[in-house]
Amino acid sequence: MHIWDGTATDAPIRWDDRMTNKLSIRISPEFTSFVGRGPCDPAVLPPDALIFGFGDIGEPAVSMLLPEDVVGTADDHLVVFAISGAACDRLFALRPKADGRWYLPANLRGLGRAVVAVEGDSEVDDMLRSARSQELLCQLFAELAAGRMVEVGGSTSLSELDITRVAAAHQLVNEKWQEKLTVGSVARRCGLSKAKLTRGFRELYRCSVAEAVSERRLQRARQLLAQSDLPISSIGYNCGYMSNASFTRAFARRFGMAPTKMRGREATA
Repeated sequence: MHIWDGTATDAPIRWDDRMTNKLSIRISPEFTSFVGRGPCDPAVLPPDALIFGFGDIGEPAVSMLLPEDVVGTADDHLVVFAISGAACDRLFALRPKADGRWYLPANLRGLGRAVVAVEGDSEVDDMLRSARSQELLCQLFAELAAGRMVEVGGSTSLSELDITRVAAAHQLVNEKWQEKLTVGSVARRCGLSKAKLTRGFRELYRCSVAEAVSERRLQRARQLLAQSDLPISSIGYNCGYMSNASFTRAFARRFGMAPTKMRGREATA
């Protein structure tokens, strides 16, 4: 088995040749990432491991697994993380409950797909898998710590199929926010009624479709303010606002200051 531990391996294996175990990426003595089909190699689990299974990445949930699940249940997960409890305490001051299962927001599903997308077998490819795995782990714990992860079987009235469709709608908003998106247009594209889409966003993401679109636009505007010299009026227009006044009002409500003040603060930071 090809294990990345910061040194080159003597006998790299092809992605298509992994017929038994998942690819193991040993990021540190406390954290191993497993990618691909098949069981995980229990010999490389860190001590006192907490194990996260990410399904087929397109699925809407991440589940806590037991150590005995790494051969068997884990086969169905394209990405599995095993991190020691001590590392969770030290790095994140958080230990998710052993039987936890949460709906995955679109940003985490995208990071998971990015881990799986690396298909080469070189040392550089393993470095990339390692970096993307660490980003996904950190973002997962950030979402858990902020209380933004909705538990499966908890406060939702949606079926698993509808949850998948609502998750696809959220991904659509993240990717197509520059388009003129309405509740009706998003619902039609994702096979949902407007009422179910609206309820799904409230239950899974704690916001409306319009609020999700606005958040995506304003985050992009903030990025452009910091990283470009574009006039503020152009940034607002590029992010979907038809007037500078409406952009300034929305930005100030979200970030507590006007775009001009934000740009000045970033320039002096």
